[in-house]
Amino acid sequence: MSIGQQEPGSTGLIGAPVTRVQDDRMLRGSGWYVDDLDEAGTLHAALVRSPVAHGRVIGYDASAALALEGVALVLGPKELEELLAPLPHPWLIPGQQITDVRLVESVARYVGQPLAVVVARTRAEAEDAAELVDVEFEELGVVSSLREARRDGAPLVHPEFGVNRVGAIHFGDPLPDLEASFAEAALVVDRVFTVPRVAHNPMEPRGLVAEYQRATGRLDVVSSTQVPHLVRQELGRALGLRADSVHVVAPDVGGAFGQKTSLFPDEAMVCAAAKVLGRRVKWIEDRAESLTVAYQGRGQESRGRLAVAADGTFLALHVDIHGDIGAFPSTGTGGAGPFMVSALMAEGPYRFPLAGSTVTAWYTNATPTGAFRGYGMQETTFIRERLVDEAARLLGADPVQLRRRNMLTAAELPFVTRLQMPYDNGDYPGALDRADAMATDRARPSAGRVRRGVGLASMTEITGYAPTALQEAFGIHWTTWDSARIRVNEDGTVTVHSGVTSVGQGIETSLAQVAAERMGVPLSWVTVQLGDTSTAQFNNMGSQASRGLTVAGAALWQAAARLRERMDALAAAHLQVEADGVRLDGDAYVTADGRRALWRDIAHRGWMGWGRRPDDPIALEETVEYDPPSITYGYATHGAEVAVDLDTGRVTVEDYWLVHDAGRVVNPLIVAGQMTGGVAMGIGATLLEEVSYSDTGQPTATTYLDYLLPISEDVPDVEQHHVETASDVTPGGFKGAGESGLIPPPAAIMNAVANAVPEIAERLVAIPLTPSRLWDLLEEAGLTR
Repeated sequence: MSIGQQEPGSTGLIGAPVTRVQDDRMLRGSGWYVDDLDEAGTLHAALVRSPVAHGRVIGYDASAALALEGVALVLGPKELEELLAPLPHPWLIPGQQITDVRLVESVARYVGQPLAVVVARTRAEAEDAAELVDVEFEELGVVSSLREARRDGAPLVHPEFGVNRVGAIHFGDPLPDLEASFAEAALVVDRVFTVPRVAHNPMEPRGLVAEYQRATGRLDVVSSTQVPHLVRQELGRALGLRADSVHVVAPDVGGAFGQKTSLFPDEAMVCAAAKVLGRRVKWIEDRAESLTVAYQGRGQESRGRLAVAADGTFLALHVDIHGDIGAFPSTGTGGAGPFMVSALMAEGPYRFPLAGSTVTAWYTNATPTGAFRGYGMQETTFIRERLVDEAARLLGADPVQLRRRNMLTAAELPFVTRLQMPYDNGDYPGALDRADAMATDRARPSAGRVRRGVGLASMTEITGYAPTALQEAFGIHWTTWDSARIRVNEDGTVTVHSGVTSVGQGIETSLAQVAAERMGVPLSWVTVQLGDTSTAQFNNMGSQASRGLTVAGAALWQAAARLRERMDALAAAHLQVEADGVRLDGDAYVTADGRRALWRDIAHRGWMGWGRRPDDPIALEETVEYDPPSITYGYATHGAEVAVDLDTGRVTVEDYWLVHDAGRVVNPLIVAGQMTGGVAMGIGATLLEEVSYSDTGQPTATTYLDYLLPISEDVPDVEQHHVETASDVTPGGFKGAGESGLIPPPAAIMNAVANAVPEIAERLVAIPLTPSRLWDLLEEAGLTR
């Protein structure tokens, strides 16, 4: 069935721009976030955090805090070490020394590391008491940056390891083969690229409410998380509880962007306090904590080399990636994993006779890094697409023509890259050509001291995140399969349960559309319930890696079809016709001779156990587990037009457009919103955002006065064109769309700046390109008058 066609009995919901089902209650102020929970009888927690980047705790005194009125409990490092067991890290890089992450230690390795937890009647009392806890340190040498970590003779973050190197791995063709190709090439573009750490900045910072019932040994947790099953799993391990004694609910979640894919040490400490007290304890992260101590993203310095023949044919690519994991590998989707994704996706949409990537991860005295929307792929797209544009500039070639010459065609797909990525289907040059045509239509001239330029960037991205066999081969302990359970209730309404979670991206609406379409019922009959470990299908990945429709949607696609077939059979039996002798018309089944049976009456009969086929179950419920046979890949080309003010060093993104393929689009309104939000984040990463540290490891971007985010005037309207190449991997034809808007903007914008100011193109290798940094480049090029 081609895109746009509908099956018999279809409601026409696939492809419809349906407004999100939760919008009405959200706009009326009826959202349910962690901080909205009833506080009657609730105690409040605050964390005691390290003020030093590296130091051994040699003195601890909580007596003044315990004497403060309202304080119920203070747990220090020693008590917490006894209460909290280490957690296994799910994704290791070869050589990694830390395989089990300790949630509390008596050595602080970054500013803000949690050392103790204080619980009191009110948040204010808890915070006041936390300030009274006296911790004395023996300060140790500090490694404040990735560059410092790599320096010979640098202080050691973990002296017992003797090195700051976490581990290393090489993917693709051997280095000697790559070096031989570079030696023979007509042109080698060789650059060192910097992608700094960034903060996630969700609208709702982290937070949880934990309550322990001593009588039953049950821990109930309401958490702002993307991964309730993973939180349940890790809390059980950390606190020594059975999995069925931990219940986790993710209510409305105000954004996550990958940050909320872990159980953090401070969250585990709050739960430990609730267990000790046998009370309900609440903790809400403040914005300063969110900016400085919540896990951060990115953090790479990489050397990229592209070998090109005289006629413009790509010969070889090598990316040498150095990644900053911080003080220790974060739990969940952290550690060196994002850097390895960066390595595996280095080739993008092009064919290379030879390609390889080398990854080395390093410890620093900084907050651990972890998953960030589009992780690894934004970084490697920036590297590769800047190399391609630089090759075009040095060859005197059109960058679009150079891309087209080396881009994999639709006829070549499916295709396995040199880095062993099994690309599925699509038309990469078609997206490039469409974006190029859109660029031609909108280019504006420079004017005086304002230079204008246009840049394009193409990418491929992993969506759905692989079959379980691939995860096993890499030793990654995530559930990359998913399942869906769909039920026709006794009154005829339909309920869907899935393992993915809602973090503001609208997945409940898209799943409801899939269910309604496949069942042939109105959307209003369907509800989707997510985020409760007591009812949601198990999946410790939750919502991340653009897997909502690609994996969970594919499971639902199949489950709903099975259940509809059973409803049809029940109706046919009741109306005494053959199975194909009934059709669903509105709220009733109808036979050829006009006899009718209401859908809800068939549902009632089904739950009574009447009229079923001999091998059918009674309950009107179907569960399908879906393990993808392979990875799905989205792809896109983005374009940006910028204005560069030579007098101020400011870059303004005046226009932005993109051509993208997410397979079958269920809800174009939601996809458009995901793309626009992603582009906005990409503009911030390119021009504004950076987590920074002083030489002593003190964070220097602790408020929004120091950490700059894009505002509405920084983000132009984003023109979007969506190609629909139905995935031949996924039932339903879906590919992912949640991260696509974010991946190409740094490359497209920097290519546009290089087009506007070619005099500095060679040095456009670091983001963010702030006015001061651009001014320095302009001054060195003699362009500042």
